[in-house]
Amino acid sequence: MRDCKVSHLKSILRLKKILITGGAGFIGSHVVRRFVSNYPDYQIVNLDKLTYAGNLLNLKDVENESNYRFVKGDIVDAAFIDEFFAQEKFDAVIHLAAESHVDRSITSPLDFVMTNVMGTVNLLNAAKKYWKDNLVNNRFYHVSTDEVYGTLGEEGMFTEKTAYDPHSPYSASKASSDHFVRAYQDTYGLNTVISNCSNNYGSYHFPEKLIPLAINNIKNNNPIPVYGKGENIRDWLWVEDHARAIDVIFHQAKSSSTYNVGGHNEWKNIDLIHLLCKIMDKKLGHDAGTSQKLITFVTDRAGHDLRYAIDSTKLQNELGWAPSLQFEEGLEKTVEWYLSNDEWLYSVTSGSYQSYYQAQYTDR
Repeated sequence: MRDCKVSHLKSILRLKKILITGGAGFIGSHVVRRFVSNYPDYQIVNLDKLTYAGNLLNLKDVENESNYRFVKGDIVDAAFIDEFFAQEKFDAVIHLAAESHVDRSITSPLDFVMTNVMGTVNLLNAAKKYWKDNLVNNRFYHVSTDEVYGTLGEEGMFTEKTAYDPHSPYSASKASSDHFVRAYQDTYGLNTVISNCSNNYGSYHFPEKLIPLAINNIKNNNPIPVYGKGENIRDWLWVEDHARAIDVIFHQAKSSSTYNVGGHNEWKNIDLIHLLCKIMDKKLGHDAGTSQKLITFVTDRAGHDLRYAIDSTKLQNELGWAPSLQFEEGLEKTVEWYLSNDEWLYSVTSGSYQSYYQAQYTDR
């Protein structure tokens, strides 16, 4: 696989200080770790509100690196964001901060409007204001989701030209933020790129999402909830492959580009759970079929999209990126990580991880 031509692109974009929003979250922490480790000449500033999904324990291995700094803050606070940009003089933004759980969006849609729409606009306004004299050499990278495209039938795949058709408050808020990013490109000349990714899985995933929830429930002999009959189909991508795609897109994509990121790896939810049960039985030393008995079908989610499938041909052909793991291998690695990190999993499920910020940053 082709790697980023960093030295050449740095001279064009003049990248020195990069703001990564939502960098304490699942995907964000993998992106932060990759950039801190691979680009020692960059100063990486991680801005995160540290809600239920933001966990500084995700970045404990890089928290003392000289080119990394964490700042607690809320992108919804426009005055804070404006002052933050004025002080820090960022050269680029990789924007991952978002409310992302569909069930929560159904319960509290306004929270998603505020964070995903207003928060994005606040960042765009600050970028427009402080980059106005040098727009070409700065970059605003907005990380989005395949859910903006809506749902698919039994055939076909989402491409970069697929019309938006969101079906949940979450996907509607992300679609809106995508539109604002493109509007600021066209209206004000911001150097923007967008990527829309399929479902991610891997380490440090908050255990309310399907895979880590199932792993944790099997481990504790609790029911595994599956919506409807488990017929919904998703395209799964290992989170470290997504972080690598973000790296490549950030450095190589032309301004105003959009790329879809997917694993070409479609699974029905019920088939995924059966595979996960099989792996868990093996890892835990249980008799075959033990974990499968925990599967419990529950009432389907309102507006539940049937199928997502991403066509990432453009990204593969233009920038040389491709997934590195087959799903079975990646899922086994994921199970091994959760079973080897009981302390992390306990801290997240108990809520005790939220005290880490207090101890690390305010009690010194």
